[in-house]
Amino acid sequence: MRSPRVAVYPGTFDPITHGHTDLVTRAARVFDRVIVAIAESPHKEPFLSLERRIELAESQLNKLDNIEIVGFSNLLVDFVRQQGATVIVRGLRAVSDFEYEFQLASMNRNLCEDVETMFLTPDEQFGFISSTLVREVARLGGDVSQFVGAEIEAAMKEKFARKGN
Repeated sequence: MRSPRVAVYPGTFDPITHGHTDLVTRAARVFDRVIVAIAESPHKEPFLSLERRIELAESQLNKLDNIEIVGFSNLLVDFVRQQGATVIVRGLRAVSDFEYEFQLASMNRNLCEDVETMFLTPDEQFGFISSTLVREVARLGGDVSQFVGAEIEAAMKEKFARKGN
């Protein structure tokens, strides 16, 4: 009996977008189990709390039965090992993402040679979406409904209303 193929898809997911959801869905077809690892990332000063980002990711991914959503705050390769995973899944939207992602993959390989990185590309309709751009459009009162789920759009509107932009 072979051991299950487990992958970790890490990110801040601040907020989770349709592009993220597309990549998780693609990874779920390849791996027996995909752990969506939501980084606490206090140095990035996330817009949404870790708990809220986990809740929103769960609301978007609840139809996939081989997905687990977990928050983490330690070194990624240590988290991957703790989860019994052997692969880190990363998304590439454009050639401009490659250099940074290649550096991350190389660093992770040097820290833990047993963990591989797999790059996936989103559907073309999601290739330009980033959480940063979605937050900016929402902050300025724009319609982000084509980029995020309804629950996420509502959470962003509520948060911006409280912050006063």
